[in-house]
Amino acid sequence: MIQEYFRSFNIFSEEEIENILQLFESRKLNKNDYFVHEGDSCKEIAFIESGIFRSYYTSSEGKDNTYCFRFPNVWIASYSSFISGNPGVESMQAISEAHLLVLRKEKIERLVNENHKWVLFLKMIAEQEYLELEKRFFELQRDNAKQRYLSLLKNHPHYIQDIPLQYLSSYLGITQRHLSRIRKEISF
Repeated sequence: MIQEYFRSFNIFSEEEIENILQLFESRKLNKNDYFVHEGDSCKEIAFIESGIFRSYYTSSEGKDNTYCFRFPNVWIASYSSFISGNPGVESMQAISEAHLLVLRKEKIERLVNENHKWVLFLKMIAEQEYLELEKRFFELQRDNAKQRYLSLLKNHPHYIQDIPLQYLSSYLGITQRHLSRIRKEISF
């Protein structure tokens, strides 16, 4: 899966991709394990081979607020912490068993210094992350909870049943009761 991901950018040669793959560490996380804890500095990124993650922050009242789900074939990291080295403001928790390919920050920095193609690759990743953040921002501003749920259902139909209702309702900004009504409406 990750080989195809790197190939899709048409940046690296097959030999470069094989060399890159040697730098990743395989990591298995059980359901409810964390990739990143709020308050910790993020020093690695991971490619999700399998599993679902939720990103959340804790409000001043101590309530978890889920703002993002991550699915297979994408990267996961506390990007602001990864870039700045400061403690992260979010937690990233596996909500199912997950398999990751992890790359430490110092290895990425070495790759950037050794191969200028990495600068282009990282720029493209940053652009993708920006577009996803912008999409989420506009969904929150423009769409109602039902439209956001339908979007999630359309884009990730085989994963949505694995997301616990409390995380899904938090992500949508509604109560579990309201989410149940939306699901009931859609099933008719």
